[in-house]
Amino acid sequence: DQYDKIPIERTIIGDPEFPGTVLRLPAVYGPGDSQHRLSDLVKRMADNRPAILLEERFARWRFSRGYVENVAEAIALAISDDRTAGKIYNVAEQESWTEAEWAAEIARMTGWQGEIVTAPGEQLPEHLVNEARWEQNLTMDSTRIRQEFGYQEQVSREDALQRAVSWERANPPEQIDPQKFDYAAEDAALAAIRNRHLAP
Repeated sequence: DQYDKIPIERTIIGDPEFPGTVLRLPAVYGPGDSQHRLSDLVKRMADNRPAILLEERFARWRFSRGYVENVAEAIALAISDDRTAGKIYNVAEQESWTEAEWAAEIARMTGWQGEIVTAPGEQLPEHLVNEARWEQNLTMDSTRIRQEFGYQEQVSREDALQRAVSWERANPPEQIDPQKFDYAAEDAALAAIRNRHLAP
């Protein structure tokens, strides 16, 4: 609750002797991602799960992302042009997918043929429920850096996802929490969800 970058931004922008530039970055994905942002989805798809369960509020949540090479291009652009001094720029892909859309695109990249199922949190196993406020999207408008400096992604989203998935497959996390992949609990929840849909 105490995490706040605004005071640092104000310090950088307000120092007349050090004309800084602030770049607000999105969730950065791709090779070298220490947070392994794709790993949970990629593992379930590699394990050939019949379905991936998403809490319905989380499934609708939109989040700005950026592929690592494209974000690096934006940083290089900002530090090589004096006109950026004293300004703040958002860096993000132009379209922010929902988590369900993101999962569907990764499924397409991996060739996974399972189903993405959304349900209320009370119908899901505990390890799949996060009590964050998913009603509030976390999206960024990158129009300014695109219009002022002609920034555009050098790596298409299609290629970016393909590279990110390939890297994640070749470099899974060194430690995997087995509680995050309680497939027996997920299967039981999936069966109960499907039975509810079949009930008259």
